[in-house]
Amino acid sequence: MATRTRGSEPSAGEAERVLDLLNSLGSTTFRQLLWQKASELDLTYAQSQVLFYVAEHPGCHMGDVAKAFGVTLPAVTHIVDRLEQKEFVVRGDHPADRRIYVLDLTRPGKALVEELHSIRLRSMEGVLARMSVNDRRRVVGGLEALVDAAASESDGTARPVRSRRAK
Repeated sequence: MATRTRGSEPSAGEAERVLDLLNSLGSTTFRQLLWQKASELDLTYAQSQVLFYVAEHPGCHMGDVAKAFGVTLPAVTHIVDRLEQKEFVVRGDHPADRRIYVLDLTRPGKALVEELHSIRLRSMEGVLARMSVNDRRRVVGGLEALVDAAASESDGTARPVRSRRAK
């Protein structure tokens, strides 16, 4: 979105509506399909999110995972223990610091992430196909602005957010 102007402060009602919409989106059919597959493997939501994170950040430290999800290191350790038991993740030693473990996906872990990603992608493509081109562009632009604003808030810069053009 464009930079904010005076008197354009969002209302509590707008914030509530955005939260409601995001929650509704999270419980839609495509997400249910994804978690149906995960439940077949006895994979929790947290475990699946760690798999996606490690896929995007190979060789990451367990502390990086904890920070990314805002949880404690013992919580991540518990999740990684389960993923290691299921042979989706391997924990390795950091080359320069023996106190740090690095995480990588195993071959079955990579295959699972690819399969889960494919399910998400196909489902989202189906949703987007039912929308007009203009609506799709507005959704992408709005979500980009929301992500930019949230990042600005979380890193403490609180800078005005500029609109991004849909690609």
